[in-house]
Amino acid sequence: MEAGDGTVAERVRADSVRNRRLLLRAATEAFAECGVDVPMSEIAQRAGVAKGTVFRHFPTKDDLLVAIMMQLLDRLLGTADRLMRAADAGHALRDFMAHGIGLLAADRAFCEVIGRPSLQHAEVRDAIDRLCERAEDLTARAREQGAVRADITGTDVVLLLGGIHQTAQPLLDREPRAWQRFLEIAFDGLRARNSAVLPYPPPARLRVADPAGSPHAVHT
Repeated sequence: MEAGDGTVAERVRADSVRNRRLLLRAATEAFAECGVDVPMSEIAQRAGVAKGTVFRHFPTKDDLLVAIMMQLLDRLLGTADRLMRAADAGHALRDFMAHGIGLLAADRAFCEVIGRPSLQHAEVRDAIDRLCERAEDLTARAREQGAVRADITGTDVVLLLGGIHQTAQPLLDREPRAWQRFLEIAFDGLRARNSAVLPYPPPARLRVADPAGSPHAVHT
């Protein structure tokens, strides 16, 4: 290969990386604002690229949603890893919940994608597995420090992220931070105190359907 050929190849690779970054940014913003029904043509227009460029990087919308979900899950995992080093485990658990609900409140697509083929992608399922493990680790530290009830599990925490977001959902268009009120109400119920025993045992695991249709267990 001549020197000029190498320069051309490097430029092509750089353009490809740039276009992928532009597409992910445009799609993330479009899906967060409008949900997953945004047409690919609008995403191309927002990114300033041809429609064919979208399909070269992401052959289907679900391929694009997988990439966006992985970005969001990676952000949550990074937050969880950072909070594992916090001295106050109770504050760390609450901060983890606040970060997760804040992301849900800002991104309509994340909730809408549940049940779509992109959720069946192995990489997404593995990331959800890891997120549930981190949630259990954070919850276990909070239990050990006496910050939360002894019968609270990481699965409870993960399920509460979606539950608190859904509670605030009717208010979010005009009050985008209304979820903070419901987080405080819920976390107050998690705190360790002389409370009655919960009337039902904790959920053992979450379950996500795999591509073959059989349930994939998300252990906590």
